[in-house]
Amino acid sequence: MVRLERVIYIIGALEMLRSTLFNKLRIVSKFVGQAHAWLYDVNLIEPEVREYLKSIGINLRLISRISDIEKEGTKIKGVYLSTGELIEADAFVETTGSTGPMGNCLRYGNGCSMCILRCPTFGPRVSLSARAGVEDFQGERDGDELGAFSGSCKLAKETLSREIVEQLDRTGVVVLKIPPEDINLDKLKSKVCQQYALKEFAENIILLDTGHAKLMTTYYPIEKLRKIKGLEKAKYIDPYSGGIGNSIRYLAVSPRTDDMKVVGLDNLFVGGEKSGLFVGHTEAIATGTLAGYNAVRYTLGMPMLILPRSTAIGDIISYANYMVSTSQGRKNRYTFAGAEYFKRMKENNLYTIDKEEIKDRVKRLNLENIFNEQLV
Repeated sequence: MVRLERVIYIIGALEMLRSTLFNKLRIVSKFVGQAHAWLYDVNLIEPEVREYLKSIGINLRLISRISDIEKEGTKIKGVYLSTGELIEADAFVETTGSTGPMGNCLRYGNGCSMCILRCPTFGPRVSLSARAGVEDFQGERDGDELGAFSGSCKLAKETLSREIVEQLDRTGVVVLKIPPEDINLDKLKSKVCQQYALKEFAENIILLDTGHAKLMTTYYPIEKLRKIKGLEKAKYIDPYSGGIGNSIRYLAVSPRTDDMKVVGLDNLFVGGEKSGLFVGHTEAIATGTLAGYNAVRYTLGMPMLILPRSTAIGDIISYANYMVSTSQGRKNRYTFAGAEYFKRMKENNLYTIDKEEIKDRVKRLNLENIFNEQLV
C-alpha cells in the first residue's frame, strides 16, 4: 500500500523497499477491495533484492535448509543445516513463514498444490521456535479448521487472449464475469486475504498484472476457468495445481512481544507470517525490519525498540499480538490493505496518504530515520 511504504521510508532503512519500487509496474488507482495498490513484477524483484543484499556484504546461503538448533538455557547458540554444519551467532531472526509442509497441506487443505515453496525439492519448513521448545500457534477459519488457503494463483500471460493481455499491460487490472452456475460464495471463507473475501471476488475473475497474471482466488477448476472468454487456453504456473488447491498458511506462528522477540527465548526474533496472522509484503517488510533492528540492539546490549501505537506499524504489531489471544482474533487476518485492520486505521486516524502529515507524525515521535542509525 502506498501509505505504509511512505511511513517506512520516513522511519528509515529499508533500502530493500527501493528494489520493490524500482520494479513497480504501475500504480493501480482502484480495483475491488483495494483503493490504491502498487503492482510490481514478481519475475524481476528477486534478482534486484539478491544483488542489493550482496552489495552490502551479506553472505547468502540460499540453497541451504536449517533442520535443528543448538540451545543453551533460553538462548539459541547456533543452527544446524541439513548437511550437519553448525552456524553460530549472537542473535537469530526467523522468517520461515507459516506454510506447509506437504503433510499439513494434505491435512488442512486439498493436498500439495505444487506451489512456489517447492517442499519436495528443498525439504519441509522447520520452525526454529518449535525446535527451541516454544509452542507455536495456528490461525483458524470457520468450522474450527486450522490455517487458510493462500489467496491467489498465477496464470501464464502468454496463454491468455490478446485482448486480456493488452488490457493488463494498459491498466493492470482485468475483471471477467463468472457464469452464474459456477459462482461459489462459500470459498471466500477459506482464503487468507480477508480484504478480498468480498462477493465481487466470487462473482468475477479478477486478474492483476504482476509480471504473470495474478488470479485473485484461492484456486479455480481449470475446465471452468477455460469456459470464460479470453481464458480458453489459460495455464496455471503457480501453483501448478491451481485448479485443485493452494498452499495452506498460518500453521506455525510464534508467540512474541511487540519488539518482535519470541516469548521464552533471549535471542530469537521473528518477522512476517511467523510473527503473526499478517497478510502482505508491506507487513512482512515492516515486521522483519524491526526484528532485524532489535536483533542487532540485543547483541549490543541496547534496549529493544517498540514502535508506538500512534504509528500504523506500531499499532498493527501490537493489535495483532493482542488479538491472537482471543478466539475470534485467531480467525482474523491483519493487513494495511483492507478488512478489519484498515477500518481500525481509519477509526484511529492512522490512515493517510499525505506525505507531510506522515513525516510530521514520525518527527514528533523522534523516529525519523531511526533504522538508518549506524549501530555497529
